[in-house]
Amino acid sequence: MAFILLLRGILMDSVIDYVNKILKSGHISRRGEKVLHFMLQNKAISTPDIEKMGYEHAPRAIRDVREAGVPLVTKMVSKDGRKYAVYTFGNASDIKENMLQGRVTFPKSFKQKLLKIQGNRCAICNQKFAPEYLQIDHRVPYEYNGDSKTLDTKDYMLLCAECNRIKDRATEIGCAKTCFKTHNIDIIRSCYWASPEDYTHICMKPIRRLNMTWLDKDDVDNFDKMKKKAQEAGLSPQKYIKELILKDVQ
Repeated sequence: MAFILLLRGILMDSVIDYVNKILKSGHISRRGEKVLHFMLQNKAISTPDIEKMGYEHAPRAIRDVREAGVPLVTKMVSKDGRKYAVYTFGNASDIKENMLQGRVTFPKSFKQKLLKIQGNRCAICNQKFAPEYLQIDHRVPYEYNGDSKTLDTKDYMLLCAECNRIKDRATEIGCAKTCFKTHNIDIIRSCYWASPEDYTHICMKPIRRLNMTWLDKDDVDNFDKMKKKAQEAGLSPQKYIKELILKDVQ
């Protein structure tokens, strides 16, 4: 038992040494730097702790840390009627020193290629946006796969800010516990959150997802009519649409 405790202490020292190396290198955002300093002092950090720092989107701050190669373990807890994440340092064997140099910088020409491929649309919600409102996203999160040696459009997609936040949350609580654990890049890439245009599963489950948005006045009027019919039939709009599709494909 004493040997096991000693070994754990040595491994944790390795993680802390790497964290200090990251902090000295400067290859981490100010947000990630604050998270690491807090964890060094307190051994853990929670979503409320990050929010108190002034960051409303805690998963993004944690992602900064993971993208620097620092292994983290996530545990969900409930307190005062709220469920949130608590993060602690992970195993030394999961340190990814190849990420110490940080992300590559995307040239404007690369984003232009993605805009041409996607037609200025978000890959998840399929809504059209002005280029400045679309963000370059790693199909497989950077903290799990790093950057490709050469920029290949197949490894990236454009997302609107809202869908990027949704994906962050989904990969944090879903993919991290399922497909990411397989370490199989083909399984990870075939997940909805990596390839929404052509996927076989969502977090290892045989699920299909369809994002629909009603935009202009005519669309909204039609949606309201559909919603009213759904209510008259005692169905949710989602269930009503599913039944209409089912009738059409049978």
